[in-house]
Amino acid sequence: MSVIEQSKLAIIGAGAVGTSLAYAAMIRESAREIALYDIRTEKVAAEVLDLAHGSQFTGVSRIQGSDDLDVVQGSNVVVITAGAKQHPGQSRLDLAADNVAILRDLMPKLLDRAPEAVYILVSNPCDVLAVAAQRITGLPTSQIFASGTVLDSSRLRWLLSERVGVATSSVHAMIVGEHGDSEFPLWSQARIGPVPILEWELESGRPLDASELAAIAEDVKTAAYRVIAGKGATNFAIGLSGARIVEAILRDEGRVLPVSSVLDDYRGISGVALSVPSIVDARGVARLIDVPYSVDEMRMLEASAATLRSSLASLGF
Repeated sequence: MSVIEQSKLAIIGAGAVGTSLAYAAMIRESAREIALYDIRTEKVAAEVLDLAHGSQFTGVSRIQGSDDLDVVQGSNVVVITAGAKQHPGQSRLDLAADNVAILRDLMPKLLDRAPEAVYILVSNPCDVLAVAAQRITGLPTSQIFASGTVLDSSRLRWLLSERVGVATSSVHAMIVGEHGDSEFPLWSQARIGPVPILEWELESGRPLDASELAAIAEDVKTAAYRVIAGKGATNFAIGLSGARIVEAILRDEGRVLPVSSVLDDYRGISGVALSVPSIVDARGVARLIDVPYSVDEMRMLEASAATLRSSLASLGF
């Protein structure tokens, strides 16, 4: 594996998500250089100044920002957070048309300046935008993908750890499918330590039952809506999860993450982007993992694909 020593991360959009991602990447030392782009000149200048004032305490050698897209030149990874804001009661799919229009203008300009970069879509609906961006640019599906259900999976692990009383790092569970209302946990492959989730015994001696697991899954699915209703946006956790994906690329980790890339005959599904277990390294999405799915899980994966196919068709893709 080959770590990129003088790595550069570009973040498109200096809103709540973009600045949280920049802040997380600084603290986690995800990249040596961070570039922040936004069309709002005063906003991006102020955010970069605020971040730069703390750079003494981090491993980032340089942070810069501009309203000129040339700031992304030389980037190894470009994360796109720019887009219309999701409002309370609005689904991720409702944002699709506005954000696809932004991508049609933005992606060719980015590609001119950073043709070798790996591109990550964080703006919602990220699965739809991953397909749109891949078709607009013609990039390989390994080189352009969405953050998918990496955050949703973190939410799932946290909820399970709280329920069973173990460290989050000892919970191995994943949300797959759409990053949205049709997502679902891959319970058939979930573990707590080495123990299958369906065999785990609580302190009372009884196993987790189906109703408890269903409630946890629903809690994950609606988590973003609750955060948005309370504070107007989700930003800290998506910033951290975005930084973690960036690290998997820049450090060539070969880490298994449920990112969302355009599928080509993955369990018979093609032409849509869904989150499935994927190996992420310096190439981007190096390989999809064909893990076993139960009959019900396969049905839900196909339902997620149908939901996204319908949305893409309405947008002309």
